[in-house]
Formats: sequence, structure tokens, C-alpha cells
Amino acid sequence: MVILDGTIVNVALPSIQRDLGFSSSSLAWVVNAYLVPFGGLLLLSGRLGDLIGRKRVFITGLSVFTAASLLCGVSQDPAMLLASRFFQGIGGAVASAVTLGMVVTLFPQPGERAKAIGVYSFVQSAGGSMGLLAGGALTQAISWHWIFFVNVPIGIVAALSAGRVLAFEHGVGLGKGTDVVGALLVTSALMLGVYSIVETANYGWTSAHTLSFGAAALALLLAFVARQTKAAHPLLPLRVFRSRDVSGAMGIQALMVAGMFSFPFLCVLYLQKVLGYDEIHTGLGIFPVSVAIGALSLSLSPKLIARFGPRAVLLPGLSLVMAGLAALGHAPADGNYAVDVLPALLPLGFGFGLAMPSLATLAMSAATPQDSGIASGMFNTMQQVGSAFGLAVLSTLATSHTDALLGDGASTASALTGGYQLAFRIGAGLVAVALLLAATLLRSPATAQRPAAEEKPVAENAAR
Repeated sequence: MVILDGTIVNVALPSIQRDLGFSSSSLAWVVNAYLVPFGGLLLLSGRLGDLIGRKRVFITGLSVFTAASLLCGVSQDPAMLLASRFFQGIGGAVASAVTLGMVVTLFPQPGERAKAIGVYSFVQSAGGSMGLLAGGALTQAISWHWIFFVNVPIGIVAALSAGRVLAFEHGVGLGKGTDVVGALLVTSALMLGVYSIVETANYGWTSAHTLSFGAAALALLLAFVARQTKAAHPLLPLRVFRSRDVSGAMGIQALMVAGMFSFPFLCVLYLQKVLGYDEIHTGLGIFPVSVAIGALSLSLSPKLIARFGPRAVLLPGLSLVMAGLAALGHAPADGNYAVDVLPALLPLGFGFGLAMPSLATLAMSAATPQDSGIASGMFNTMQQVGSAFGLAVLSTLATSHTDALLGDGASTASALTGGYQLAFRIGAGLVAVALLLAATLLRSPATAQRPAAEEKPVAENAAR
């Protein structure tokens, strides 16, 4: 539900603009007002889960998200909708930051953990794809208000179920990591960083606005790292990054999502503006990606990871993602869905279904029960920052190339297609860099699995 909300709004933006009177420049903040707090609070929320208990943090975040969704649905003016979207982003960050940490704590056995991470990866990807389909269907059939109202019954049932099903955790206590200064530094840095990225559409990458906010975000982030090396109880224990697999997985994930997570946005534009699809048919056109991800991540990926190790599964996964993006980079202006789009979407889905569970397994491989929340928050933060950066860069490059082609006399369809092709090819290049890092930086399966086997008794004792 939380991931779905990042995409479900996109299809409904024209209706929201007409109904509430948003200006063209302010309409983007219907999305950005959610993304900025979401990206900024993931790390802090994950650490809070370790300190006061992940169940408590999860239910709190889910409750805030659900209440904010109701306020979004009843909004009658831009100010109320933007404020509600901001609180929705806060609730989404708090709830989602601890989910992966709960998974690795609840399932200490490697085989069961691989299955659970596969389900987690599928839910993430399905939420993004379903948002496009559900947004178009709800907006066309009823009204845009229902893209938010639909969260309310789901959120209530989920919160009540979590209260009954999940075991209570006390956490390690606020005294073990109450670094208020560090919390302010990292939250401010991430919020400013996401803000500077999402606003490049209005100001450009080399503007004083982007450079000044980006520099401020970097300075705050460096100050946070320096603080963590000296703090008695650091918010982010830097020991988390001592593992080469963990650090490598975080960086590889950022590159992969930077290249791939812009594809739904760009592919939607290609299907609608070039091939002439409506909202519902566009959602149906993207849906095979979720089917392919589900086919791999729910069944095959856990078995392969348990048998061969996450690195061996990650490499072909990244190769398939790269191939799918490269194929989309050749989709023509007079393209046919069955010939030019679907054959590219299937390797994207299959590749992501292999790569994402592998990366999550590697990223959480060194997490202990005491810091699984912060590792989960960091993993989600890298995904959020990578996707925001990739979307901003690739959409800017696509627009610039389209404008240049139009200036050279190309038709609108040809110019748009040329811009999308360039973006897809650069996305494939980013995934190629991720593949190179995975092949050279990560350890062999046998080496990578040895620490997990050594830590197994510790995880089992913690579970007991």
C-alpha cells in the first residue's frame, strides 16, 4: 500500500489539477510532498525500530499513513492536500523502514528468510505496477479522491492484524542510540537531498538553487558521518558497512534502481503519448512486469539463492534488467506492443525478480537483531534516493533530447521516442555499471555464505 501510493497519484494528477485548481508549477508537489519526508525519514525510522521495538514503530507509521490518506481524500484545496501528503510520506517512511528488519528477525533460517525476502521484493514491485493500473481505474470509474480512500480500510485491517500477529518487542532502549544531533543531521541531509533532486525539473542541474541545496545536503551528510564516528551511542553504527557484501549491495542497489525505477514513468509516457494508450490500457501494458517479478521472486529466486548464494543469482538478474532496458531503447515511434514492448518488459521483470531478493539478502547479511532496523532503513533509503536521482536525471535528459529533435524538425512522435530511447539506454548503462561492481566487488557464494552459517546460532538464540 505504501509503495503503491508513490505511483497511484501520477495517473490522477490531471484530475486533481482540474478539481483543486493547482497551477502547473505546483502540481508536481502532489508527488514531491510525499517523496521528501519519505526519503528523509527512512533511516531515522529504522533506527527507532531497533530502539523502541519494530512492531510499535510499524503500527504507528501505518496508523499515521492511514489517517493522512483519509485527509488526502477529503481535501478541498491545494494546501490541505499537500499537507496531508506530507504526513502520508511520514507515515509511509515510518512503516516501511522497519519491514525488512522484521523479516530477517522473524525468519533467521536462510531458506525461510530467502522465501520471505522474495515475498517482500514482490510486494514492493507489485505495489509500483499496481499503482498505475489502480490509479487509472479508480480515477476513471469514480474520482481521484478514491485513490486515497482505498487506503483507509486496508490500513485499518493491516494495523489490527499486525497488533494480533506480530510479537511485542521492547527494543534495545533509547539509551542505546539516542543521538538527537545525528538524527537532525541525517534527516535534514536526506530531505534536502531529495528536495534538490526532485526540483531539478524546475531549476535544472546546474542552477544556483540545485547546487546550493545539494551542497548543503552533502555538508550535513558529512557532518552526520563525522558525528557517528565520535558519538557514544551512534544513530547509524558504522560497523554495518564493514562487510564488503553489505556496502557493495547498497551501492549496486542505488545504481540498479536509478536505471530501472524510471522505466515505469518513461514507459507510461511512451505508451500514452506515442502509442496512444489510455490510462487503464497503460496500466495493463505495464502489468506483465509484476507478473514476471512474482513468478521469480515468490518461487524460483529463494530456491536459487539458498542453493547457489545471492551473488550468483544477482549477476544474471542484473544482466536481464540491462537487456530489457536496452531493448526498450530501440522501441520505434511506430512501435507495436507485442513486438517492441512486451519482449523488453519480460526480461525486466524476470531480472528484477532475481536481483532484488539477492540484493536484500546481501544488504541484510551482517545485520544483528539489535541493528536490523537501521540496516532495513538504510536499504530503503538507498532505493529511494537512487530512484529519485535516476528519475530526475533520465527524465531531464529525455526532455532535453526531445526538444533538440523537435528543433531539428522531427515529428512530435519521433522526437518523444528519441528522448525515451536515450533515457532507456542510459538506464541500461547504469545497470551495466552495477553489474560490473557486482562481478568484481562482491564475494563468491561460498565465501558469502560462511558468515551467515557462523551467525546462525546467534540468530536462532535471538529468535528463542
